[in-house]
Amino acid sequence: MPEYDDDLRLALELADAADAATMQRFRALDLKVETKPDMTPVSEADKAAEEVVRAGITAARPDDAILGEEYGLKGSGPRRWVVDPIDGTKNYVRGVPVWATLISLMAEGEDGVFRPVVGVVSAPALGRRWWAAQGSGAYSGGALGEPTPIEVSRVGELGDASFAYSSLTGWEEQGRLPGFLDLTRACWRTRGYGDFWPYMMVAEGSLDLCAEPELNLWDMAAVAVVVQEAGGRFTGLDGVDGVHGGNAAASNGLLHDEMLDLLRPRA
Repeated sequence: MPEYDDDLRLALELADAADAATMQRFRALDLKVETKPDMTPVSEADKAAEEVVRAGITAARPDDAILGEEYGLKGSGPRRWVVDPIDGTKNYVRGVPVWATLISLMAEGEDGVFRPVVGVVSAPALGRRWWAAQGSGAYSGGALGEPTPIEVSRVGELGDASFAYSSLTGWEEQGRLPGFLDLTRACWRTRGYGDFWPYMMVAEGSLDLCAEPELNLWDMAAVAVVVQEAGGRFTGLDGVDGVHGGNAAASNGLLHDEMLDLLRPRA
């Protein structure tokens, strides 16, 4: 049995509990929404979902640490769960169904670096879920049908590729906007899907590339495992593999270096 399959089963159970909490309040007319110090919204459903996931982890894995977007880091040690209770809160509070709970387990390597080894991305309003564990492959499933193995595309030319991004915000501040625009011109198709969804579409082969200039660890940990186990590549914009760069680029692997080349900062 692969090393992390039991942890994946737990993550899927936690996602079930989070889905129940988020769907109960989705499109509720009396939904309570606050503004955090970073000027991003947080709803009562964000807090409820993180609380239920944290409770489940504490009960099942009391020695593991937990890092969540809403309640920070608790505990220490070589295993750390990372939770984004609602990735896409702005969509959630406006009634747009493109949002998901992201649950990941990160394990500390011999080099002291934490790397994601389990990832679950659950989008109940879309009726979709994606999951992966290191060495076990990546899968998708939903309300209809059995879990299906997924893999990235084999598109090898930018002129045939579909590229997705979240928004234009951030690219100009980093001096990357000219390259970003060149990338959009070089690709066959571009769309601003945003949040978790483009990474999952890269993993299942319906997109070939996606990138974002500003992200937190909880935005990336779960989606990175799914992309990698589907055969793709997940790096920062600096080309370093992993989820610690504060930004992200994901692809089928064949087009990754070309994408990063175009997205380099320019004076």
